[in-house]
Amino acid sequence: MPAKTFDYDPDDMVLNLFYEDKDDRWFPGDRHLRRMARRMLLGEPRMSGQLRVFLNLCAGLDRLGIRYRVNDYGYIARHPGELACIIGRTFLLDKFAWKNPILLGVAAHNHPLDDPDLFKRLPVKKVVVPGPWYADMYRPHWPDTEAWPIGIDTDLWAPLATSQKSVDVLIYDKVHWDRDRYAAELIEPVRARLTREGRSFAELRYGSYKEEDYRAALAQSRAMIFLCQNESQGIAYQQALSCGVPVLAWDPGGPWRDPDYYPHRVQFAPVSSVPYWDDRCGAKFVDIAGFEAGWDDFWAGCAADTFDPRGFVLDNLTLEQRALQYYEIARSIVRQQAVPQRPAGLVDGCLTGIG
Repeated sequence: MPAKTFDYDPDDMVLNLFYEDKDDRWFPGDRHLRRMARRMLLGEPRMSGQLRVFLNLCAGLDRLGIRYRVNDYGYIARHPGELACIIGRTFLLDKFAWKNPILLGVAAHNHPLDDPDLFKRLPVKKVVVPGPWYADMYRPHWPDTEAWPIGIDTDLWAPLATSQKSVDVLIYDKVHWDRDRYAAELIEPVRARLTREGRSFAELRYGSYKEEDYRAALAQSRAMIFLCQNESQGIAYQQALSCGVPVLAWDPGGPWRDPDYYPHRVQFAPVSSVPYWDDRCGAKFVDIAGFEAGWDDFWAGCAADTFDPRGFVLDNLTLEQRALQYYEIARSIVRQQAVPQRPAGLVDGCLTGIG
């Protein structure tokens, strides 16, 4: 595949990135002690989605040759006119006396109601969120919101030869809300269908594995069934696509059902569990009836190699593509800040309303 070229000047701007995963809880620096204690008791921590966003952004910027600083609070304090790119988490907003224009996200708020006066109390110029439906939910509250997905490392998440596959289906279980209901209505019937047909399958449940476990499972699997009520981006299913594994995705749509917000605080629809998708990725279903009706066609497509999931990722979600988008968003804010603001009442260089 020929290398893609990008129209930008890498010396134009150095990004000031800020990311911290844990805040001090009881005394300054205690987050480091808590991290060491967890490592001793529980082993190496699992990769969080927020940390993956930060690491993949840095990896994409590195590949493009775009320079950046990380957590250089001294520099940003000395240069209050430069853009501060706060990747996450939200405690960083109150950790430092920000005077700089801010690009915030994606690892920030669940909903603008968490901080309704954000744009008034801090110099935030734009918020980025992982996907398009999430941006639609934010914009009535924070109009300066843009969808920005992180890129997938397509070298790390790469296909193996089909001859090395030993498992027909990997069931990826990320069912959060109404767990008991959907275990009976969805998960068990999916298992039962595969068992009746003699299809071998393995299961992974979100939050219970490390990335290397997931890569190993994908390497062995011919297809994946993705069970999730909604995703702001869906890095896990996109990693499967990058590995060349077609996905049959439960995409029930409907409202955002986070019980902390729905229905008493937020009623927004529609959502999606696969917000970045086309027919190359596999197939979708809304409920168990849709699964039963669509399974045969999906499996036949897998057997005939009619899907091209990795092609979708290479066209839309590489590290370089998404890092470049982030850089362009940041550069657009800097350019906007550099435009002199016309005083109120100034028309064609003349003040109006003066007697």
